[in-house]
Amino acid sequence: MQTIAQILSAELEKKEEHVQNVITLLDEGNTVPFIARYRKEMHGTMDDQTIRTLADRLQYLRNLEARRQEVKKSIDGQGKLTEELANAIDEATTLAEVEDLYRPYKQKRRTRATVAKEKGLEPLAEILFAQGEGCPRPLEEAEKYIDEEKGVKTAEEALAGASDIIAEKISDDAEIRKRVRELYLRWADLVSVAAKKDPEDTVYRNYYSFVAQVDKVQGHQVLAVNRGEREEVLKVSVEINRDVALEPIVRSVLKKPVCAATQFVRSAAEDAYDRLIAPSVQREIRSLLTEEANEGAIGQFALNLKPLLMQPPVKGFVTMGLDPGYRMGCKVAVVDGTGKVLDTTVVYPTYGEKQKKECIEKLAFLIKKHKVKHIAIGNGTASRETEQMTVELIGQFRGEVSYVIVNEAGASVYSASELAAKEFPEFDVNLRSAVSIARRLQDPLAELVKIDPKSIGVGQYQHDMPQARLGEALDGVVEDCVNAVGVDVNTASAPLLTRVAGLNAGTASNIVKYREENGSFTTRKQILKVPKLGAKAFEQCAGFLRVPESKNVLDNTSVHPESYEAAEKLLDLCGYTLADVKAGKLKDLNDRLSAYGKERAAAACGVGVPTLTDVVGELLKPGRDPREDLPAPLLRSDVLEIKDLLPGMELRGTVRNVIDFGAFVDIGVHQDGLVHISQICNKFIRHPSEVLSVGDVVTVWVKEVDEKKKRISLTMRKEKLNEKK
Repeated sequence: MQTIAQILSAELEKKEEHVQNVITLLDEGNTVPFIARYRKEMHGTMDDQTIRTLADRLQYLRNLEARRQEVKKSIDGQGKLTEELANAIDEATTLAEVEDLYRPYKQKRRTRATVAKEKGLEPLAEILFAQGEGCPRPLEEAEKYIDEEKGVKTAEEALAGASDIIAEKISDDAEIRKRVRELYLRWADLVSVAAKKDPEDTVYRNYYSFVAQVDKVQGHQVLAVNRGEREEVLKVSVEINRDVALEPIVRSVLKKPVCAATQFVRSAAEDAYDRLIAPSVQREIRSLLTEEANEGAIGQFALNLKPLLMQPPVKGFVTMGLDPGYRMGCKVAVVDGTGKVLDTTVVYPTYGEKQKKECIEKLAFLIKKHKVKHIAIGNGTASRETEQMTVELIGQFRGEVSYVIVNEAGASVYSASELAAKEFPEFDVNLRSAVSIARRLQDPLAELVKIDPKSIGVGQYQHDMPQARLGEALDGVVEDCVNAVGVDVNTASAPLLTRVAGLNAGTASNIVKYREENGSFTTRKQILKVPKLGAKAFEQCAGFLRVPESKNVLDNTSVHPESYEAAEKLLDLCGYTLADVKAGKLKDLNDRLSAYGKERAAAACGVGVPTLTDVVGELLKPGRDPREDLPAPLLRSDVLEIKDLLPGMELRGTVRNVIDFGAFVDIGVHQDGLVHISQICNKFIRHPSEVLSVGDVVTVWVKEVDEKKKRISLTMRKEKLNEKK
């Protein structure tokens, strides 16, 4: 039997040695970001996502092994564990296979078969099921089992009981179930129809008569029919040709030559399929499809969340945040370049022309007073009207002020949270959300970490997902993003620090409390003085915490303290000093390193080549923010309306969401347009995420517009648009 490390090595196509090292590192309590960044020599430079996948599969395989042992122990306790059965359980590769093998030995609730056994009909079932030469006629043999005291009044009743016993025996056969399941996975269809005879026109109209082969159905289709079924709009089933599904069962249980009991056993086999196997396997298939669809959707959610969190910050500018609304008005907050609140107010641009004019005057005054450079507008209710008002407003400033539509998902959740109340006790709940929107433009990552990632809304059907699994996956993405960017230990909020590898809510709060009581940290080593932050936690977090105020420039890089000596040795080998690093005088570092020899230098410094490469990157750009390499947000100064759109019109837009069948792009008309997967590029792609990410700034052309239904169809393939014309 393969070891877990061997199985994972084959699945991930990684060296067994590297896989075993990761398993050991995880078992020792090391975090994924720490392993990915600072133990590259041990795992062959796996990225954080691969390590998380390994960790997930490791947990599954360990659970599988634990269940194998439980099942074997239970069967052995019944005195029924044979060597053959034990081997079959050990070789089972899924929990479903283990449960199939355990089924005949599992404690069952009272069934028709158990009732028949209580009536003494098991011997009759065994005789008839044996078939072959000399098999008696079922009715004649059944007459021997008539026993009114046991409740068997006729031969027909005896046969019915024997049939129930045989049907359950067939249903409990692990090999039969496996074959039937495989047939379903290959040939069955997922079918949905309207629950009512004359259904209304709903979002489920495409599924009123829907058929898709189980092995080809898309995840978003599975989730759609599941939701439609829950809302009692759809009826959903898994269907297969009955004869096809029966074939492996009949082939397994009918013996040659044909005898008097053959037809009886065949009828029992059909009953086993219709009553016991088919409903069970169909539930399994639905469950499997849902599980796979959930995993796919969670994976896509995580894929979309990462670029949203990693959007380049627009730092250093005074920013005005607008949280649009109708009844409660538009909440306004002005924050300085560091996110400190300078001013707040509420205006009412949707109440009429007079109020709109007053709103523009009031906001223009705030812009002049605080020298506002950018305006961030939440994309929720009334954002359309607020955007139009903003365009009129910034027209007065002749290009000196621009605006951006910001995803406000979760802003209301944050503003009503205990964290927001603690951060802004003097502000109304509604004004807090305006502050959050402004800060989201300045530093999306620092602001969005304060919100439950499930509330950010960059996926599909997120409320239908297993919430614990979704939360775990998204928390992993947030953790990876925070640690990839690094955190200034002297300015970071407690929620941001909590996401740093090795820290938790308690140690993060202690860091904030320590700097409030003792002033800013001046070295990384000083972090060890924080109460309840021990050596292990320091090892995990130190490389991700930056101390810009430190005299040692390495404290403001992602070089881990354990590699400081190696970094200094490298500088010495190449004729540099730490002062040169701070002054940015390492232009020839790579040339000098190449001349010396990278492997030779790594050996001299006592580190591996991957670590040396990372150290060089940090020395060349100390304090570098990886988000600077990504496309900047699209700043606007005008606005379109959906009625202004014409087929063929070229526009620039920002990708807001990537889903299975395409991507939604904000083109400045409040209503996002859809680029179908077939319109993304000229080559075949299996998923839009192969080409697009949330936050990408793209050029699109208007394909079709349905103003009544507020639907905009876009294309990124200009030549196809021209062909259509």
